[in-house]
Amino acid sequence: MRITVSVIKADVGGIGGHTLPSERLLNAIRKTVKDAGELLIDHYIGYCGDDSHIVMTHTKGIDNKEIHQLAWNAFMAGTKVAKEEGLYGAGQDLLKDSFSGNIKGMGPGVAEMEFDERPNEVFTVFAADKTEPGAFNYPIYKLFVDALSNTGLIVNKSLAKGVNINIMDVEKGKIANLSLWEDKPVIEAALMYPGRYVVDSVHTKDGEPILDASTDRLHNIAGVYVGKDDPIFIVRTQKNFPATEEAGSVFSNPHYVAGNTRGSHNMPLMPVKINSAATINFCIPIVEALVFSMHNGKLTGPFDGFSTPDWDYIREIATKKALAMRSQGFIHPATLVPSELEYAEGYNAIMDVLHSKMKPIQDQPQKDQRKESYEDPD
Repeated sequence: MRITVSVIKADVGGIGGHTLPSERLLNAIRKTVKDAGELLIDHYIGYCGDDSHIVMTHTKGIDNKEIHQLAWNAFMAGTKVAKEEGLYGAGQDLLKDSFSGNIKGMGPGVAEMEFDERPNEVFTVFAADKTEPGAFNYPIYKLFVDALSNTGLIVNKSLAKGVNINIMDVEKGKIANLSLWEDKPVIEAALMYPGRYVVDSVHTKDGEPILDASTDRLHNIAGVYVGKDDPIFIVRTQKNFPATEEAGSVFSNPHYVAGNTRGSHNMPLMPVKINSAATINFCIPIVEALVFSMHNGKLTGPFDGFSTPDWDYIREIATKKALAMRSQGFIHPATLVPSELEYAEGYNAIMDVLHSKMKPIQDQPQKDQRKESYEDPD
């Protein structure tokens, strides 16, 4: 059976700031999706921090107008409640006034895959908050390129042959189709700079979809900073694909990502439990793992992938790394470089003052070059 899995997420309001959506907001989203009737086979609605996400299964294919319209309507309903409750950032990720046929480029993040369902179809949705799409570069690299992190790259015949990885230039809106293992150095060079080059999708050599990720940069759409992009991706697991445990384990070393409070810092990405609020401890970036089984488009789950006791230890590591970075205050690399600062207008205004006080060196008062004489006491 050919099934499409669509995951669409948006920040349309949080309690007391960028924390989590209210129950009424979530219920408005749930009601809108439930009222869609037979458009969907199944769905799941949850949140990561202040981002609400909708996981949908259907037979309409990717980029389907009806599916995207449904998600838009659901987030609009959530926005209405957010405004009624005075939630912070109500409708923040809805950057257009009306739906235009495809929700991509309108603010919400989208990850979608269409495939022939396997007899035992399994996939995981990784949802992040307080960071950007490039936050997934490192774990995806470990999953498909680094045998030190994933033994499946050696023992799994399909993965050992390599995969095709599509990498997007999020500033130019262009995609490069790259192939392992011949393009390994090119892939590594691109993934060095996650602010610009990010993984868009991964396929087997035979063209079977394995992974799809959201890649929109909100500041590119809005023209100004309106919040972090809070990415999400779907990865199919087991058999010819990475094992579910391999997909999860690549998040066990909380790596530094861009984002956090005011979207202008480097902090570690912390794996958290499903439906976790964003912390008010400087908004440490978070990621959740929603593990699903599916048959004929009907979902079982999600199992909370980061809920077992071992992940408590990983969270402690992330917290220690976060405190260590914050101890550096505002000095880079604690804060992003100027070109990546999300509140660049304020920074540039301060720097304009500095620049106005700058004078050519030759116009500066000369230092007294005279040396005091030295007298030998003898």
